[in-house]
Amino acid sequence: MAKLHFENLLMLAPLAGFTDLPFRSVVKKFGVDLTVSEMISSHALAYQSQKTLKMIEKSPFEDPYSVQLSGSKDEILLKAVQKLNETEGIDVIDFNCGCPAPKVANHGNGSGLLKNLDALVQCLRLIKEHSNKPYTSIKVRLGYDAKIPEDIAHAINDSGADFCVVHGRTRSDGYKKERIDYKSIALMKKIVKCPLIANGEIDSPQKAREVLEITGANGIMIGRAALQKPWIFWQIKNNTDALPSMLKKELVLEHFDLMMQFYGEYGCVMFRKNLHAYAKGEKEASEYRNLVNSIKDPKEMRESIEEFFSSSMIDEIPPIVHLNKKSV
Repeated sequence: MAKLHFENLLMLAPLAGFTDLPFRSVVKKFGVDLTVSEMISSHALAYQSQKTLKMIEKSPFEDPYSVQLSGSKDEILLKAVQKLNETEGIDVIDFNCGCPAPKVANHGNGSGLLKNLDALVQCLRLIKEHSNKPYTSIKVRLGYDAKIPEDIAHAINDSGADFCVVHGRTRSDGYKKERIDYKSIALMKKIVKCPLIANGEIDSPQKAREVLEITGANGIMIGRAALQKPWIFWQIKNNTDALPSMLKKELVLEHFDLMMQFYGEYGCVMFRKNLHAYAKGEKEASEYRNLVNSIKDPKEMRESIEEFFSSSMIDEIPPIVHLNKKSV
Protein backbone atom coordinates (compact mmCIF):
# COMPACT_ATOMS: atom_id res chain seq x y z
CA MET A 1 0.00 0.00 0.00
CA ALA A 2 1.35 3.41 -1.00
CA LYS A 3 1.88 6.20 1.51
CA LEU A 4 0.44 9.59 0.61
CA HIS A 5 2.57 12.69 1.04
CA PHE A 6 0.43 15.76 1.63
CA GLU A 7 2.80 18.38 0.32
CA ASN A 8 1.49 19.93 -2.90
CA LEU A 9 -0.37 16.67 -3.61
CA LEU A 10 -1.78 16.54 -7.16
CA MET A 11 -5.06 14.66 -7.65
CA LEU A 12 -7.14 13.83 -10.70
CA ALA A 13 -10.82 14.54 -10.02
CA PRO A 14 -13.42 11.82 -10.55
CA LEU A 15 -15.57 12.80 -13.54
CA ALA A 16 -18.46 10.54 -14.51
CA GLY A 17 -18.04 9.14 -18.01
CA PHE A 18 -14.50 10.43 -18.44
CA THR A 19 -12.01 9.36 -15.77
CA ASP A 20 -12.07 5.63 -16.49
CA LEU A 21 -9.05 3.31 -16.27
CA PRO A 22 -7.69 4.12 -19.77
CA PHE A 23 -7.78 7.88 -19.18
CA ARG A 24 -6.34 7.60 -15.68
CA SER A 25 -3.48 5.52 -17.09
CA VAL A 26 -2.62 8.30 -19.55
CA VAL A 27 -2.75 11.04 -16.89
CA LYS A 28 -0.67 8.99 -14.47
CA LYS A 29 2.26 9.14 -16.89
CA PHE A 30 2.22 12.94 -16.61
CA GLY A 31 2.94 12.87 -12.88
CA VAL A 32 -0.41 13.02 -11.06
CA ASP A 33 0.08 11.73 -7.49
CA LEU A 34 -3.36 10.24 -6.80
CA THR A 35 -6.02 9.02 -9.22
CA VAL A 36 -9.67 8.45 -8.26
CA SER A 37 -12.24 6.15 -9.83
CA GLU A 38 -15.42 7.51 -11.33
CA MET A 39 -18.14 7.93 -8.69
CA ILE A 40 -19.36 4.48 -7.67
CA SER A 41 -22.91 3.88 -6.42
CA SER A 42 -22.71 1.99 -3.12
CA HIS A 43 -25.95 0.21 -4.06
CA ALA A 44 -24.58 -0.97 -7.40
CA LEU A 45 -21.34 -2.13 -5.74
CA ALA A 46 -23.15 -3.85 -2.86
CA TYR A 47 -25.22 -5.87 -5.30
CA GLN A 48 -22.23 -6.63 -7.51
CA SER A 49 -23.21 -4.96 -10.77
CA GLN A 50 -20.70 -6.28 -13.33
CA LYS A 51 -20.37 -2.82 -14.87
CA THR A 52 -19.60 -1.36 -11.44
CA LEU A 53 -17.05 -4.04 -10.60
CA LYS A 54 -15.24 -3.16 -13.85
CA MET A 55 -15.29 0.54 -12.88
CA ILE A 56 -13.20 -0.10 -9.76
CA GLU A 57 -10.42 -1.89 -11.65
CA LYS A 58 -7.10 -0.03 -11.63
CA SER A 59 -4.12 0.00 -13.95
CA PRO A 60 -0.64 -1.14 -12.82
CA PHE A 61 0.44 2.52 -12.95
CA GLU A 62 -2.14 3.65 -10.35
CA ASP A 63 -0.31 3.53 -7.08
CA PRO A 64 -1.74 5.03 -4.93
CA TYR A 65 -5.38 4.66 -6.01
CA SER A 66 -8.70 5.89 -4.58
CA VAL A 67 -12.25 4.60 -5.11
CA GLN A 68 -15.07 7.10 -4.62
CA LEU A 69 -18.35 5.87 -3.12
CA SER A 70 -21.72 7.60 -3.05
CA GLY A 71 -24.68 6.68 -0.87
CA SER A 72 -26.33 7.40 2.46
CA LYS A 73 -27.90 4.16 3.71
CA ASP A 74 -25.78 2.53 6.40
CA GLU A 75 -26.46 -1.09 5.50
CA ILE A 76 -25.76 -0.51 1.80
CA LEU A 77 -22.59 1.47 2.48
CA LEU A 78 -21.40 -1.32 4.78
CA LYS A 79 -21.91 -3.95 2.06
CA ALA A 80 -20.08 -1.75 -0.45
CA VAL A 81 -17.13 -1.24 1.91
CA GLN A 82 -16.96 -4.99 2.56
CA LYS A 83 -16.80 -5.52 -1.20
CA LEU A 84 -13.92 -3.04 -1.48
CA ASN A 85 -12.18 -4.74 1.44
CA GLU A 86 -11.97 -7.87 -0.72
CA THR A 87 -10.29 -5.89 -3.51
CA GLU A 88 -6.54 -5.42 -3.40
CA GLY A 89 -4.71 -2.33 -4.64
CA ILE A 90 -7.09 0.30 -3.23
CA ASP A 91 -5.43 2.80 -0.91
CA VAL A 92 -8.29 5.24 -0.27
CA ILE A 93 -12.06 5.02 0.04
CA ASP A 94 -13.39 8.49 -0.76
CA PHE A 95 -16.94 9.48 0.24
CA ASN A 96 -18.81 11.68 -2.23
CA CYS A 97 -20.67 14.56 -0.59
CA GLY A 98 -20.50 16.92 -3.55
CA CYS A 99 -22.33 15.46 -6.55
CA PRO A 100 -24.96 18.04 -7.64
CA ALA A 101 -27.01 15.76 -9.93
CA PRO A 102 -30.71 15.88 -8.92
CA LYS A 103 -31.10 12.10 -9.14
CA VAL A 104 -28.25 11.78 -6.64
CA ALA A 105 -28.69 14.81 -4.37
CA ASN A 106 -32.50 14.65 -4.20
CA HIS A 107 -32.25 11.22 -2.59
CA GLY A 108 -29.96 12.44 0.17
CA ASN A 109 -26.74 11.29 -1.50
CA GLY A 110 -23.83 13.34 -2.84
CA SER A 111 -24.32 17.04 -2.08
CA GLY A 112 -27.68 16.14 -0.50
CA LEU A 113 -25.71 15.12 2.59
CA LEU A 114 -24.64 18.75 3.04
CA LYS A 115 -28.20 19.36 4.25
CA ASN A 116 -27.78 16.69 6.93
CA LEU A 117 -24.30 16.93 8.41
CA ASP A 118 -25.11 14.46 11.20
CA ALA A 119 -25.84 11.82 8.56
CA LEU A 120 -22.66 12.79 6.68
CA VAL A 121 -20.58 12.24 9.82
CA GLN A 122 -22.31 8.95 10.60
CA CYS A 123 -21.76 7.61 7.06
CA LEU A 124 -18.07 8.50 7.00
CA ARG A 125 -17.47 7.07 10.46
CA LEU A 126 -19.08 3.82 9.30
CA ILE A 127 -16.83 3.69 6.22
CA LYS A 128 -13.70 4.42 8.27
CA GLU A 129 -14.59 1.90 10.99
CA HIS A 130 -15.19 -0.99 8.59
CA SER A 131 -12.64 -0.23 5.85
CA ASN A 132 -9.33 -2.11 5.75
CA LYS A 133 -7.75 0.55 3.52
CA PRO A 134 -5.05 2.96 4.79
CA TYR A 135 -7.06 6.14 4.14
CA THR A 136 -10.66 7.37 4.26
CA SER A 137 -11.36 10.72 2.60
CA ILE A 138 -14.32 12.94 1.79
CA LYS A 139 -15.14 15.29 -1.07
CA VAL A 140 -17.51 18.18 -0.36
CA ARG A 141 -18.80 21.42 -1.79
CA LEU A 142 -19.27 24.61 0.28
CA GLY A 143 -22.93 23.88 0.97
CA TYR A 144 -26.19 22.92 -0.69
CA ASP A 145 -27.91 26.24 -1.47
CA ALA A 146 -26.10 28.48 1.01
CA LYS A 147 -22.41 28.42 1.96
CA ILE A 148 -21.76 26.79 5.34
CA PRO A 149 -17.98 26.22 5.21
CA GLU A 150 -17.41 26.39 8.99
CA ASP A 151 -20.16 23.85 9.75
CA ILE A 152 -18.85 21.47 7.08
CA ALA A 153 -15.29 21.83 8.36
CA HIS A 154 -16.36 20.87 11.91
CA ALA A 155 -18.33 17.92 10.50
CA ILE A 156 -15.21 16.73 8.66
CA ASN A 157 -13.32 16.86 11.97
CA ASP A 158 -16.07 14.87 13.69
CA SER A 159 -16.03 12.27 10.91
CA GLY A 160 -12.38 11.31 11.43
CA ALA A 161 -11.51 11.68 7.73
CA ASP A 162 -7.81 11.25 6.96
CA PHE A 163 -8.01 14.04 4.37
CA CYS A 164 -10.65 16.05 2.52
CA VAL A 165 -11.20 17.62 -0.89
CA VAL A 166 -13.19 20.86 -1.10
CA HIS A 167 -14.80 22.07 -4.32
CA GLY A 168 -15.15 25.84 -4.02
CA ARG A 169 -18.85 26.14 -4.92
CA THR A 170 -22.23 25.15 -3.50
CA ARG A 171 -24.50 22.61 -5.17
CA SER A 172 -26.65 25.49 -6.48
CA ASP A 173 -23.60 27.13 -8.07
CA GLY A 174 -23.12 24.16 -10.40
CA TYR A 175 -20.02 24.91 -12.49
CA LYS A 176 -20.50 28.68 -12.86
CA LYS A 177 -17.01 30.10 -13.14
CA GLU A 178 -17.83 33.34 -11.36
CA ARG A 179 -19.15 31.46 -8.30
CA ILE A 180 -15.82 29.88 -7.36
CA ASP A 181 -14.83 30.87 -3.81
CA TYR A 182 -11.29 30.07 -2.70
CA LYS A 183 -11.56 32.23 0.44
CA SER A 184 -14.16 29.84 1.89
CA ILE A 185 -11.75 26.98 1.24
CA ALA A 186 -9.08 28.97 3.10
CA LEU A 187 -11.51 29.38 6.02
CA MET A 188 -12.11 25.62 6.11
CA LYS A 189 -8.36 24.96 5.98
CA LYS A 190 -7.95 26.88 9.25
CA ILE A 191 -10.56 24.67 10.94
CA VAL A 192 -10.03 21.15 9.62
CA LYS A 193 -7.48 19.00 11.42
CA CYS A 194 -6.70 16.80 8.41
CA PRO A 195 -4.95 17.72 5.12
CA LEU A 196 -7.19 19.67 2.71
CA ILE A 197 -7.08 19.52 -1.09
CA ALA A 198 -8.55 22.44 -3.08
CA ASN A 199 -10.64 21.88 -6.23
CA GLY A 200 -12.35 24.02 -8.85
CA GLU A 201 -11.37 26.08 -11.92
CA ILE A 202 -7.66 25.14 -11.77
CA ASP A 203 -6.52 25.10 -15.40
CA SER A 204 -2.86 26.19 -15.46
CA PRO A 205 0.35 26.03 -13.40
CA GLN A 206 -0.12 29.71 -12.55
CA LYS A 207 -3.67 29.11 -11.30
CA ALA A 208 -2.47 26.13 -9.27
CA ARG A 209 0.12 28.29 -7.50
CA GLU A 210 -2.46 31.04 -6.93
CA VAL A 211 -5.00 28.63 -5.40
CA LEU A 212 -2.40 27.06 -3.11
CA GLU A 213 -1.36 30.53 -1.95
CA ILE A 214 -4.92 31.75 -1.30
CA THR A 215 -6.21 28.61 0.39
CA GLY A 216 -3.13 27.28 2.16
CA ALA A 217 -4.24 23.86 0.89
CA ASN A 218 -2.04 20.78 1.05
CA GLY A 219 -2.63 20.10 -2.63
CA ILE A 220 -4.99 20.53 -5.54
CA MET A 221 -7.42 18.39 -7.52
CA ILE A 222 -7.96 18.98 -11.25
CA GLY A 223 -10.76 17.59 -13.39
CA ARG A 224 -12.02 19.35 -16.52
CA ALA A 225 -8.68 20.92 -17.49
CA ALA A 226 -7.02 17.50 -17.41
CA LEU A 227 -9.49 16.12 -19.96
CA GLN A 228 -8.10 18.46 -22.59
CA LYS A 229 -4.50 18.70 -21.44
CA PRO A 230 -3.54 15.69 -19.32
CA TRP A 231 0.00 17.08 -19.28
CA ILE A 232 -1.10 19.87 -16.89
CA PHE A 233 0.21 17.80 -13.97
CA TRP A 234 3.63 17.61 -15.63
CA GLN A 235 3.59 21.40 -16.03
CA ILE A 236 2.68 21.96 -12.37
CA LYS A 237 5.29 19.48 -11.13
CA ASN A 238 7.97 21.18 -13.24
CA ASN A 239 6.72 24.70 -12.47
CA THR A 240 6.61 25.60 -16.15
CA ASP A 241 4.21 26.82 -18.80
CA ALA A 242 6.24 24.92 -21.39
CA LEU A 243 4.71 21.91 -23.08
CA PRO A 244 6.11 18.37 -23.08
CA SER A 245 7.86 17.65 -26.35
CA MET A 246 5.88 14.80 -27.85
CA LEU A 247 3.62 14.12 -30.77
CA LYS A 248 -0.04 14.41 -29.88
CA LYS A 249 -0.64 11.43 -32.14
CA GLU A 250 1.35 9.17 -29.80
CA LEU A 251 -0.66 10.30 -26.78
CA VAL A 252 -4.01 9.87 -28.56
CA LEU A 253 -3.07 6.44 -29.95
CA GLU A 254 -1.95 5.23 -26.53
CA HIS A 255 -5.24 6.35 -25.01
CA PHE A 256 -7.21 4.72 -27.86
CA ASP A 257 -5.33 1.42 -27.51
CA LEU A 258 -6.03 1.38 -23.76
CA MET A 259 -9.73 1.95 -24.45
CA MET A 260 -9.80 -0.99 -26.84
CA GLN A 261 -8.03 -3.25 -24.34
CA PHE A 262 -10.38 -2.29 -21.52
CA TYR A 263 -13.77 -2.09 -23.26
CA GLY A 264 -13.30 -4.23 -26.37
CA GLU A 265 -14.74 -3.05 -29.70
CA TYR A 266 -17.28 -0.71 -28.05
CA GLY A 267 -14.32 1.29 -26.77
CA CYS A 268 -14.08 2.66 -30.30
CA VAL A 269 -17.48 4.36 -30.00
CA MET A 270 -16.80 5.48 -26.42
CA PHE A 271 -13.56 7.16 -27.53
CA ARG A 272 -15.41 9.62 -29.78
CA LYS A 273 -15.91 12.08 -26.90
CA ASN A 274 -12.19 11.95 -26.12
CA LEU A 275 -11.31 12.63 -29.75
CA HIS A 276 -13.62 15.65 -29.68
CA ALA A 277 -11.48 17.05 -26.84
CA TYR A 278 -8.13 16.14 -28.40
CA ALA A 279 -9.12 17.67 -31.78
CA LYS A 280 -9.89 21.10 -30.31
CA GLY A 281 -7.43 23.70 -31.56
CA GLU A 282 -6.47 21.65 -34.61
CA LYS A 283 -7.19 22.69 -38.21
CA GLU A 284 -10.39 21.17 -39.58
CA ALA A 285 -11.33 19.94 -36.10
CA SER A 286 -15.05 20.30 -36.80
CA GLU A 287 -14.85 18.13 -39.91
CA TYR A 288 -12.83 15.54 -38.01
CA ARG A 289 -15.38 15.40 -35.18
CA ASN A 290 -18.14 14.80 -37.71
CA LEU A 291 -16.08 12.04 -39.30
CA VAL A 292 -15.35 10.13 -36.08
CA ASN A 293 -19.00 10.33 -35.04
CA SER A 294 -19.77 7.89 -37.85
CA ILE A 295 -16.84 5.50 -37.31
CA LYS A 296 -17.51 2.20 -35.52
CA ASP A 297 -14.64 0.09 -36.82
CA PRO A 298 -11.53 0.19 -34.56
CA LYS A 299 -9.10 -0.22 -37.47
CA GLU A 300 -10.70 2.68 -39.33
CA MET A 301 -10.69 4.83 -36.16
CA ARG A 302 -6.99 4.15 -35.53
CA GLU A 303 -6.14 5.08 -39.12
CA SER A 304 -8.12 8.33 -38.79
CA ILE A 305 -6.13 9.22 -35.65
CA GLU A 306 -2.80 8.54 -37.38
CA GLU A 307 -3.77 10.69 -40.33
CA PHE A 308 -5.39 13.61 -38.50
CA PHE A 309 -2.71 13.98 -35.81
CA SER A 310 0.16 13.00 -38.12
CA SER A 311 2.34 16.06 -37.51
CA SER A 312 0.68 17.78 -34.57
CA MET A 313 2.74 18.43 -31.46
CA ILE A 314 1.22 18.77 -28.01
CA ASP A 315 -0.24 22.25 -27.76
CA GLU A 316 -2.54 24.26 -25.58
CA ILE A 317 -6.24 23.59 -26.16
CA PRO A 318 -9.09 25.96 -25.29
CA PRO A 319 -10.46 24.72 -21.93
CA ILE A 320 -14.04 24.02 -23.01
CA VAL A 321 -15.38 20.80 -21.56
CA HIS A 322 -19.07 20.10 -21.08
CA LEU A 323 -19.78 17.77 -18.18
CA ASN A 324 -22.93 15.92 -17.35
CA LYS A 325 -24.46 16.77 -13.98
CA LYS A 326 -23.15 13.57 -12.37
CA SER A 327 -19.61 14.88 -12.60
CA VAL A 328 -18.20 16.49 -9.50
